[in-house]
Amino acid sequence: MMKAKVTVDSRFAAGEIDRRIFSGFIEHLGRAVYEGIYDPSHPSADENGFRQDVIELVRELDMPLTRYPGGNFVSSYNWEDGVGPKEKRPVRPDLAWKAIEPNTFGTDEFIRWCRAAGTEPMLAVNLGTRGVEAARNLVEYCNFPGGTYYSDLRKANGSDEPHKVKYWCLGNEMDGPWQVGHKTAEEYGKLAAETAKAMKLVDNSIELTLCGSSSLFMDTFGTWELETLKHAAEYIDYVSLHIYFENRRRDMARFLASGDVLEKYIRQAATLCDAAAAIKKIDRKIMLSLDEWNVWYRQGGDGSPETEWTVARPLLEERYDMADVLVNGTLLNAMLN
Repeated sequence: MMKAKVTVDSRFAAGEIDRRIFSGFIEHLGRAVYEGIYDPSHPSADENGFRQDVIELVRELDMPLTRYPGGNFVSSYNWEDGVGPKEKRPVRPDLAWKAIEPNTFGTDEFIRWCRAAGTEPMLAVNLGTRGVEAARNLVEYCNFPGGTYYSDLRKANGSDEPHKVKYWCLGNEMDGPWQVGHKTAEEYGKLAAETAKAMKLVDNSIELTLCGSSSLFMDTFGTWELETLKHAAEYIDYVSLHIYFENRRRDMARFLASGDVLEKYIRQAATLCDAAAAIKKIDRKIMLSLDEWNVWYRQGGDGSPETEWTVARPLLEERYDMADVLVNGTLLNAMLN
């Protein structure tokens, strides 16, 4: 018979917990934005079109940060489409999820939603189809006080004070062949470095996240981090980690050990960051941003061809069971460890 013993001493602290661990992510994917957080026709919608029933639930979660607008969506997104008078915003095809994007919810709406929901914005820039100029301009739009083209455009669009967005992602999953604008490690590393330099010239108080490999399970993991950091390590603050788990094999023991897999991923990614910092003679820690993780089966919703190229097509929606909840607990414990 196995016996377990736990000793609790409130005077002993293993370390400080960074509350950003408990952050969230919203993407223009399926019904997450339209019908989800934003639905002017909903009975609970306020004057901004924000669903108050959703905002109340998000406030309960007390999320320090919320990442937006993607995700895969951002790699073909023109941020300028989502600002200004809504009746003048262009309708575009969303190449990531084969939907129609009306652009009635964009950067300014997201910032207002964050303030209403009690969370801080984390914005991703498009390094798939765009690059240095668009990213630089978005920082100017969000953070520059005024007196320049894009800061005055923000004011004209109803936000006199800067949005003061501190946290930024340099693209999304750029090693993934599914990504619009997919790049090699060298291509992405050079682009990320030049984009980071320009963004910090506009506002040197911002903190930037470099795309790590899309998952521990990608063939690119490890070599991607070292190659991209070779180019960009001096200019970035974090390297992203993305990982999802599922139990399609119906192997409960393996599934419940997902937290151990995540701990291994974190240790290895941290080692790669330390190695890159040593090679580049950088006298600071390059930190990690685990900005996508979950139990995700990618099976819910209506992904049929008949619903393609519509607004808010139900896509990749989930129904979770208690085993999924337990695994999410192991993932949170891995992060806390």
